[in-house]
Amino acid sequence: MAWLPKTRVFWPILLTLLIADCASKEFAESYLAPEHTPHEVIGSVVRFTLAHNVGGAMGLSLGPYSRIGLAFAALLALFVLGQLYIRTPATARLRAAALALVIGGAIGNLGNRLLSPRGVTDFIDLGVRSWRFWTFNIADAGITIGAALLILALSRGNGLGEGAA
Repeated sequence: MAWLPKTRVFWPILLTLLIADCASKEFAESYLAPEHTPHEVIGSVVRFTLAHNVGGAMGLSLGPYSRIGLAFAALLALFVLGQLYIRTPATARLRAAALALVIGGAIGNLGNRLLSPRGVTDFIDLGVRSWRFWTFNIADAGITIGAALLILALSRGNGLGEGAA
């Protein structure tokens, strides 16, 4: 059976993101200790700073139920995104790429959340002087970029993918 164009885009992106996310989190855990100690990469603008997030995006907390609640929410989101991928037209490569980024990021953070009692490993620290963005990881970047691309893909044409050229 020949691979559909969407499949040739989806799987390489998803697997590359997952491998990069897992490897970078392992690197952060091994080389960036102690926690909350900045390591400058490009001056103070780009730093690697090990942090663990037991909550959701930007530290969203559900109290003592954060781990279970956020894992359940991630599984539900993965189911919905999987259905969206199944319904994606074979030639809708942008939509497939966007879904690969979001799904890959969600799987990466879900796995980290379930396997680490300290929470999700974050380490990318961007900002200028005292103004800092939330510390994040490669999975978070994939989710964010993928969500933006998914909005773009769904807004084009008939909402089913790339739309008319």
